[in-house]
Amino acid sequence: MASAEGLEPSRTRKNSNKNIIARIRHGHITGRGICRGTEALLKERDHKAQWHGIPVLLRRLYDKSHLNSDLSQIYFIIKEVSSFLSMEAMSFVTEDRKPAQESTYPNTYTFDLFGGVDVSLQPVDTVTIILLSHQLSDDLVKDCLSVLYNCCICMEGVTKSLASRDDFVMFLFTLMSNKKTFLQTATLIEDILGVRKEMIQLEDIPNLPSLVQSFNQQQLANFCRILSVTISEPDMGNDDKNTLLAKNAQQRANPFVVKFNLALLNIPGFIERLCKLATRKVSEASGASSLLLELQDWYTWLDNAPVLDALMQMAAEDAEHKAQNPHESSLAASPLRHRLPQSMKIVHEIMFKVEVLYVLCVLLVGRQRNQVHRMLAEFKLIPGLNNLFDKLIWRKQTSTHVLHSQNQNCDCSPEISFKIQFLRLLQSFSDHHENKYLLLNAQELNELSAISLKANIPEVEALVNTDRNLICDGKKGLLTRLISVMKKEPPDSSFRFWQARAVESFLRGTTSYADQVFLLKRGLLEHILFCIIDSGCKSRDVLQSYFDLLGELMKFNMDAFKKFNRYVNSDEKFQTFMTQINSSLVDSNMLVRCIILSLDRFEGQTEDMRVVEVLSECRLLSYMARVENRLTFLFRLVNIINVQTLTQENVSCLNTSLVVLMLARRRGTLPFYLNALREKEYAEKYPGCLLNNFHNLLRFWQRHYLNKDKDSTCLENSSCIPFTYWKETVSVLLGSDRTSLCAIASYIDEAYMDLGKDFLEV
Repeated sequence: MASAEGLEPSRTRKNSNKNIIARIRHGHITGRGICRGTEALLKERDHKAQWHGIPVLLRRLYDKSHLNSDLSQIYFIIKEVSSFLSMEAMSFVTEDRKPAQESTYPNTYTFDLFGGVDVSLQPVDTVTIILLSHQLSDDLVKDCLSVLYNCCICMEGVTKSLASRDDFVMFLFTLMSNKKTFLQTATLIEDILGVRKEMIQLEDIPNLPSLVQSFNQQQLANFCRILSVTISEPDMGNDDKNTLLAKNAQQRANPFVVKFNLALLNIPGFIERLCKLATRKVSEASGASSLLLELQDWYTWLDNAPVLDALMQMAAEDAEHKAQNPHESSLAASPLRHRLPQSMKIVHEIMFKVEVLYVLCVLLVGRQRNQVHRMLAEFKLIPGLNNLFDKLIWRKQTSTHVLHSQNQNCDCSPEISFKIQFLRLLQSFSDHHENKYLLLNAQELNELSAISLKANIPEVEALVNTDRNLICDGKKGLLTRLISVMKKEPPDSSFRFWQARAVESFLRGTTSYADQVFLLKRGLLEHILFCIIDSGCKSRDVLQSYFDLLGELMKFNMDAFKKFNRYVNSDEKFQTFMTQINSSLVDSNMLVRCIILSLDRFEGQTEDMRVVEVLSECRLLSYMARVENRLTFLFRLVNIINVQTLTQENVSCLNTSLVVLMLARRRGTLPFYLNALREKEYAEKYPGCLLNNFHNLLRFWQRHYLNKDKDSTCLENSSCIPFTYWKETVSVLLGSDRTSLCAIASYIDEAYMDLGKDFLEV
């Protein structure tokens, strides 16, 4: 153990350093007119404190940063400072971004301690004001930006400080117009916006349309990466932020997404160029799969895409240099270009596409969705993606691969991100939109027509109106390719979640018998049942996506229920299936809703002997036909949610419980169900709790779904129940007349009325 005497000199040295730093912060050392003794003092302390001359360099830089300065002197000072910081920044990237400490990154720590960030901003401003066209100006700006970026990498406090300066952020966007400083500027902007609390307003960026139009395709892809950072919601670490109550309040207060979409759509040619980027073929060099595999060792430190951008730009500059100097030896002229593996170029292209697809997803879910759809169809995004599909590599993923949320920021490898964004785009494109038939080729469209003809039902209008010049070409359409890949995926692969979501989106909306049969003929139902019953899949997210897809595939379709009964051909299998459903009703309630809706329709068609046969033979329909089973589901659905915990994931439980009661109201049995809820309360010895909770949920439902910004057509299309009937039923249930047998209030004793009423006062 060290003695007290041994520790004392170190403590004294630190106190002395603090005195000098305090003098600096009070203006005694930085600034013009500083006495020459200051530099001498810094030099005296430099060796003992191991500052490597950084404070002296910063003082000189401060003195030189004015309009009449010799820019060459500023340039060489910045270069020297940059050399101290760059190696620490690279070390930080390659060592999994450890927290910055004085002992870990001493040069960066010293630079920040002596006000280096503010000092470095001054020459950038100075050079920009002078607007010199000389090469020195560009190099100086690039080096200033590199210094700031290196500090941002190692010290989050520096990044947050820069992010809080709106004027500086806007200034950076103006620098993007300079091709020679573009990459350094884009890299710094990306890091700054990643920690910024407030979203950047695109309409505040000076001359945004002309700026974006000036970008080449590679720069446009970089800009998409900046956009993806801008619109990605940070992880707040608080589930309350994801509740519908919180989201409704946020949407009322923040019109950002609307402005964001409008700002981009007003840029001439923007969507067309994104489509070209998204569908541009990845390198078709042979052995691409093995080349990607060789990258595994350096994925861990090339997680920052701008690093790869820099390498690719250096390679391009080497190639340009070689073209201009053909007599130089190839080794001397372009060493980097010859060392870059083809696999790095492939991954660079994939990284671009991840950001482009993400921006397209955002545009597809905005209020201008129909306008975006028309443009994506016109510019043949879907046929281009179909041609690209076979170039994707669907490798086996381990069960530890984390499922992705709607926030696309993640640490996964580029090709995994690429495939997930690809699937998310298909989901957004197909969901409740007639352009979904662009995912098929001509032969598959003809197959749909033949299915309708054989069933003696009219073709879906959207199918008839599909422009065959814009559909997929080749032997298979995009949807068929997706199903083929999906059936080969390992049971617990997280890709199954996104694959199922993409296929389900094709079926969502008004139920189409032909669409269902098209997928049934490709063995999709048997595949889903295998995954739920026999595969041993444990992922709740994957199972939820399969339950939802199964519901859409079977809804109102007798053929699907027959196939179900043929696969689930024993009591043991049926029990396993029901155990999966009951293990998490939040995950499976959409399937329960589809079964209940189908049962109701089939029971109204008993003059058809085929329907009678299905009702009598199908285990699933027989199970749901028993009223005690429907009541059990209703009890659980109402009990597992409340207003404060409603999210986009579990609000479907509320709508499923409403479907049960709407169908009961149609049949005149609504009082029976409400009384059963009351009896359940008393049996469980918590009178008033269940019904008051349901009453509060329905009051929230009115606020949420009757908002003019909410699209209620999805409820109507998915249930085949007019939305007016939804509204009427909710109004009847919320009626204040305690003599009405259809009002919830009639079943709550007066002493227990209005329990939890304050929950809605938000």
